[in-house]
Amino acid sequence: MKFKLSLLFVLLSSTLSFAQDNPSSDLHKNDFKWFQFNIMQSIDNKIPFQNQDDTYLEMEFGGRSGIFDLYGYLDVFDIFDSPDSDRHGKDNFFFKFAPRVSINAMLGHEKYQGFVSEVYISGLMNVGDQSLFEQYIGLGSDIQVPWLGRVGANLMARYVRENYTNPNEKRWDGYIISTNWFRPFWEIGGNLTYQGYLDYKFGATQISDSTNYSEDSLEWFNGLYWHTQRYALGYGLKYYKDMALLKDGGIAGETTGFGHYLSVTYKF
Repeated sequence: MKFKLSLLFVLLSSTLSFAQDNPSSDLHKNDFKWFQFNIMQSIDNKIPFQNQDDTYLEMEFGGRSGIFDLYGYLDVFDIFDSPDSDRHGKDNFFFKFAPRVSINAMLGHEKYQGFVSEVYISGLMNVGDQSLFEQYIGLGSDIQVPWLGRVGANLMARYVRENYTNPNEKRWDGYIISTNWFRPFWEIGGNLTYQGYLDYKFGATQISDSTNYSEDSLEWFNGLYWHTQRYALGYGLKYYKDMALLKDGGIAGETTGFGHYLSVTYKF
């Protein structure tokens, strides 16, 4: 692990050095950033250990600056301190951070014309407040899909830093294919948008068994959102399969099936 982290550090250092030694007036021409607060209501979601219904605050952000592309959010659970929340008195937050470094921009190349428009070194961190810390590293791309347009697609290896004291801690265990999209398709006092993501984890064999732990899991979110410049309203239908690599019907309870999200957003 130390060798791989050292290799990553050298690679990123070389990237920064290249960007400094090869300044370009166009490097930041497409820079952007965004930040928003979402009040979320989850309904019948298949989060392990019966954490299905909750009202929570989500601080979500993203953007592009030169060679760097990033996305992330912080979820603060049970925001109204309600005893009716399944999260009441349990975990307080979940943090996701997904940075990418553009290989195109690093090498001074324009975006490609065709199915693959840009390639990246991709990373991901999933962090909970009680002994959950996953790290991912791999390659990513922006691909052009009919009707959907630009879709982010990444393939990364999974390193388990913390996992509730399970034996796969401090080990490489599995992979993830991660995709996301955002497609406005109808103007009606704003933009009606189909947006979502699909995360498929696989090859997690270190602690998989026949009862409680799975080698693969799936999260597929399909959202229909209405956006204005300052606000958004949305509904999301999410399908889970062995959420968080915990088998449906095992120690974690119900982890496979459909769940729902309602969202109200204020944009900065």
